[in-house]
Amino acid sequence: MKGKLSVIGFGPGSFDHITKRAREAIQESDVVIGYNTYVDLIRGLLNEQQVVRTGMTEEVSRAQEAVRQAEAGKTVAVISSGDAGVYGMAGLIYEVLMEKGWRREDGVEVEVIPGISAINSVASLLGAPVMHDACTISLSDHLTPWEVIIRRVEAAASADFVIALYNPRSGRRTRQIVETQRVLLQYRSPDTPVGIVKSAYRERQDVVITTLGKMLEHDIGMLTTVIIGNSTTVVYDGLIITPRGYQRKYTLDADVQPLRPHERLRTEAEPWSLDAQQEEASKSVSEENKALAVESRSDGLSESVKGPYVVDSMLDPLGGPVYGARAEGESPLALALEALRLVDAHRGVPESAQGERNGYLFKQEQILEFAVSPGLAEKKLTAQQLMLLAEVVGEHGTMEYTPHHQMLVRIATSDPESVTGRLRAAGLLLAPVGDVAQIKACDFCNMDKADSVPYAEELHRRLGGMRVPKELKIGFNGCGMACYGAVKEDIGIVYRREKFDLFLGGKTVGRNAHVAQPVAEGIEPERLVETIERIVARYAADGHPNERFHKFYKRVKELEGYRYQEVPAFQIENAVCGD
Repeated sequence: MKGKLSVIGFGPGSFDHITKRAREAIQESDVVIGYNTYVDLIRGLLNEQQVVRTGMTEEVSRAQEAVRQAEAGKTVAVISSGDAGVYGMAGLIYEVLMEKGWRREDGVEVEVIPGISAINSVASLLGAPVMHDACTISLSDHLTPWEVIIRRVEAAASADFVIALYNPRSGRRTRQIVETQRVLLQYRSPDTPVGIVKSAYRERQDVVITTLGKMLEHDIGMLTTVIIGNSTTVVYDGLIITPRGYQRKYTLDADVQPLRPHERLRTEAEPWSLDAQQEEASKSVSEENKALAVESRSDGLSESVKGPYVVDSMLDPLGGPVYGARAEGESPLALALEALRLVDAHRGVPESAQGERNGYLFKQEQILEFAVSPGLAEKKLTAQQLMLLAEVVGEHGTMEYTPHHQMLVRIATSDPESVTGRLRAAGLLLAPVGDVAQIKACDFCNMDKADSVPYAEELHRRLGGMRVPKELKIGFNGCGMACYGAVKEDIGIVYRREKFDLFLGGKTVGRNAHVAQPVAEGIEPERLVETIERIVARYAADGHPNERFHKFYKRVKELEGYRYQEVPAFQIENAVCGD
């Protein structure tokens, strides 16, 4: 039985602004999945649905869980504030489905239910600031490179768009809004009207009208949307208004208009229009330029395609008009290719590449992130390996040493395979990061106690990089001293007396940090790998999104016959202050 996925935008958060269809879809669902704050906002619409809620930055986990539940035959509601298709969950849901090879005709049904996006709800509180051309730009550079974002800001500023800034600032991201203001001030007056709205249509709603020059004097955070006016935007009686342009053809304070309805769309009544500008441009093209186009076109052609010629103009994708001539009856495509070829020849482009434009298209680079180590048991990097890492990372990438004896590498590249291939060829071990299973092994006393190494390597081969609800650390110690700390990890394995001891549910950080529970002694070596594999597979299948292993173990109570035991709660006394 096929399930259904409803991706729901519920607007700014007030019940009055949730559409009828959004309400119905939430109440018809078996499972509701959403960010904690969003679940709280629509709690009044819930009845008996199963609720899966996660924290911020867990969007991928929510999307994966939603797809999994729908594929199991359930009706699933994935909720987003605003509109689900504007910086919401709709696109991510489709991306996860695409990775699984989903098809509309035989896959789970997907319905995207629109909602009121922040640009609309905020604009309604400010007046009418987006009456003319407007764009939205998110200043969050967690997923989009900052150089791309600031280029979009500059493009929108130079084109005189009204701009709505989403995700303008957070506790960590404080410079982005400052840089954005700096770029905007290069194109717009400091007196340009700006509206700052926090928590639109929610209990703590706050509306501020200020200027571009003074906008940073006000509170701006993640719950804020900032709208920046264009060159015509004005403030009138506490409202921001962007004129649509009616004043160009209409007399707004007169009942009788100078232009009759049938006259208003004529070219002569709209001298600013494209048609009017093209007419003017065509008049200014000199006969000399036309003759040059004909001469260039006819040079070297056979008699069969020579004159008379039609002189046309076109726009070069790299900017500016290009004039070309084609023989009567000849395809306009010939003109396009020849005109671009002539432009490239003038620019000095090699003949083999003349007329091509693919190389000028923008190509988004991927952000490649992975962990690097010299090996599972090997902990020593060679000088050559370090030099190769430095070369690969370059000036713009980052390389961070972790407590797990790994280098966390983050680089932008359009060819990930060449990067990873070079590193693997140098003998380095690469591992994915994020919500995956990771095997952490000791150095086996510089390989003096290497009897259990093959089991660690087999675990890495089978489980390393496996997708799980939350990052899973499997610690492996090669002797009973357990000096590498395997017993503190989610799953701990200790080789002792030619057999293995098993520990489950450790928690390494927090006020209630604790070692894992010892659940088995003397596991035969031939049973170890399959036992761990079944435990991890159960966690991958039944764990909730963002649910850590120790919480999962506590919830299910039993894994492969190993029962959970309550960890004693320690009473922590307040610190004594004084002399």
